[in-house]
Amino acid sequence: MSNLDIGIGGVVLALVLIALRVPVGLALGLVSIGGIALMFNMNVAWGMISATPFDYVGQWELSAAPMFLLMGFLCSSTDMTRGLFLALRIYLSRLPGGLAITSVGACAFFAAASGSSVATASAMSRMAVPEMLKNGYDRGLATGTIAASGTLGSLIPPSVLLILYGVYAQVSVGQLFMAGFLPGLLSALIYMAMIIVRVKLKPELAGSGKVVVTDEERREAMRDIWPLPTLILLVLGGIFTGVFSPTEAGALGAFFAALIALVRRKLNWKTFVEAVSQAMISTASIFIILIGSLFFTRFLALSGFPRAFSNAILSVSDQTWWILFAVAVIYLVLGMLIDSIGLLLLTLPILVPMIDASGINAVWFGIIVIKLLEIGLITPPIGLNVYMINGALKNAVTLPEIFRGITWFLAMDLLTLLILIAFPMISLWLPSLAY
Repeated sequence: MSNLDIGIGGVVLALVLIALRVPVGLALGLVSIGGIALMFNMNVAWGMISATPFDYVGQWELSAAPMFLLMGFLCSSTDMTRGLFLALRIYLSRLPGGLAITSVGACAFFAAASGSSVATASAMSRMAVPEMLKNGYDRGLATGTIAASGTLGSLIPPSVLLILYGVYAQVSVGQLFMAGFLPGLLSALIYMAMIIVRVKLKPELAGSGKVVVTDEERREAMRDIWPLPTLILLVLGGIFTGVFSPTEAGALGAFFAALIALVRRKLNWKTFVEAVSQAMISTASIFIILIGSLFFTRFLALSGFPRAFSNAILSVSDQTWWILFAVAVIYLVLGMLIDSIGLLLLTLPILVPMIDASGINAVWFGIIVIKLLEIGLITPPIGLNVYMINGALKNAVTLPEIFRGITWFLAMDLLTLLILIAFPMISLWLPSLAY
């Protein structure tokens, strides 16, 4: 059996193990160790295990991920989104589907503070969905709005997925953050436009009652609107102006999130421990997948699989449209079965060599990949954001209702994807100004 045959068998086995719900990091690690031992010997495999993990996870750039996760969990646990949600509700409720539009806007803001799609969906589902259901909104529209808008955390900086892609593909994280801003904003605006059109055509989707805003809610909104925009301005403003790096921004963001919570008297020992614990658990799970992915990269490189895969794709055509089509098919299919972080780190060892060989801009390609991963977060049968909302609402809305509600948002995601592919400058304009 040739090394290439072992590589192909390893990829198939890894996908089978993941489909059987074996944790992604464990599946990749076991396949890699077994494959390298089969190609060489167990001493080589053990040598890789002993030397690789610490060298990789010790990279300075990766420390941004736990910091942004901590910032997001601090925002969530200290209810930093409520004031902004109420303020947007006051000004946007007059529009058709105003509460749904408000939810999209609030998700976009919270995504810019948390960097996590799952955290965004979890926080907003408990706040926005009950409000929409109380006002007679269609259950599918209410939950689908949050499930889809929660994915904005993958694209709007600071995004954990963008950090992982940048570190792995050796691309500037700062450039990726700037590149993701306009596509994330475009996604949110397209969602809003779709909601307005649907509710205009079918008013019963948004209930029959007028949204009533009390004087107390107005006062609360005006009092608590500042925390999230202030935090976003500090973090993204510092990154975009070059005052500090993305890694430094993560640490400062977590610090300022805690400071703002203290000023608002929302931070106590219990909420602090909860936020730190959630950040530690999320970081550990990400780093386990990272280590497994690194093993997988070494295994595939030794087998020659990435080069063979690249040659197979490019042998059909070396046109950018064909490469992107092939990549889109891979992500749309696998996105139904594998979570976004696992899928990203599973595929990058295969795709990065192909992108390097074809000369495609790595920053633009990264934005396309992250958009495809966004779609995977709401596609059945896995749809991580869908299950997150179902759990947060304690099954008050069924899974079929939520999946029905995301259908229109999936169509808008595909439209946005086509726009980003057709007009690369949407992604590359901001980085071109600074780099």
